[in-house]
Amino acid sequence: MTSARLVTLFGKEVLDLSRNRGALAPVAFVALLSLVLPFGIAIGIPAVTDQRLSEDADLVKISAVGGEGEELSEDGRVQLFLFQQFLMLFLLTPITGAMALAAYSVVGEKQARTLEPLLATPIGTIELLLAKVLGALVPTLAITMAGVLLYFGGLALFAEPGVMRAMANGRTALLVLLLGPATALVSLQAAIIVSSRVNDPRTAQQFGVLIIVPLTALLIAQFTGSLRLSATALALIGAGLLGLWVLLALVSVVLFERESILTRWR
Repeated sequence: MTSARLVTLFGKEVLDLSRNRGALAPVAFVALLSLVLPFGIAIGIPAVTDQRLSEDADLVKISAVGGEGEELSEDGRVQLFLFQQFLMLFLLTPITGAMALAAYSVVGEKQARTLEPLLATPIGTIELLLAKVLGALVPTLAITMAGVLLYFGGLALFAEPGVMRAMANGRTALLVLLLGPATALVSLQAAIIVSSRVNDPRTAQQFGVLIIVPLTALLIAQFTGSLRLSATALALIGAGLLGLWVLLALVSVVLFERESILTRWR
């Protein structure tokens, strides 16, 4: 595998995406939803109803489970809890948005008969598949990171004093910079595997999006206070996901029927 060929293939994927910018609309929508929901619940509703978050005894109790933000007011501690939980929505952004891109990347080129000429060149299978994963991942991660910056900007402007400072810790960094990209890589690689074996992009998309199920369960468990993942746990999960992605990447190369596709084209 050479970096020059990989960069060229990645550039091709980005160029294809630039011709269909509407494909990124779902990513922008999920990122926007990840911003509207937490600020609407933690800031907007209390302002409209004139009721403080600390008046909800259940929220106050759950927010104290993690033992964080003890220096904050009760309202600040509840806001910290809510914003920490809603931050996990940004894990879903690259998955839900990029899944259609990754699922279509192989099946679509099969249907358009543009994959076969590409396979007739000296490029390696791993280079081709890795470029397709990165081509779907990088643009969606860029939108996700922009959303995270707006998230923290909103915290600085609207949250209780000290909430943003309490959010800016190693656990948040691991969640955004490690767990999010690792989760997306696993999901996208799974979609690529299925996409290379089927003739319907919707089938590949459905298989890849299955990773949303455990993420949703994790989100619900954290909201109820029944589960609290430490920074160490997040690091171990992220490392495990990266290992799983490497394994899936190797499996995708084995399952990719390069010679069969070339034979059909010739």
